[in-house]
Amino acid sequence: MANNPEITILLDFYGEMLTQKQRDMIDFYYNDDLSLSEIAENEGITRQGVHDSIKRAEQQMYEMEERLHLCEKFRRTREGLETIRKCVEDISKVNEQSGFSFEITRSCRIINEKIEELLD
Repeated sequence: MANNPEITILLDFYGEMLTQKQRDMIDFYYNDDLSLSEIAENEGITRQGVHDSIKRAEQQMYEMEERLHLCEKFRRTREGLETIRKCVEDISKVNEQSGFSFEITRSCRIINEKIEELLD
């Protein structure tokens, strides 16, 4: 059984660029946690055929990521948004401790709302 979160993330980004058969094989193997033998039996092909299809699909997704860097950009964006969220939290605390400005409170709320929208 497989457990590789990197492949499932790549599948989220690049899965639509694979053939339907490749997408199904990867999905069965990584998301449904089926063995190569189980997939082969369900699909009416050999275990080796399933293995080859999965390896080809993995290789294609790794190559797409190497060219496009979408997963890496997504990860960096999430990290940046989390840093911004922490800074907004710090600003809110300082605002509460030193005089309280409604404008700062409002701006912090708007920033947090936008961060949530972007992270969804």
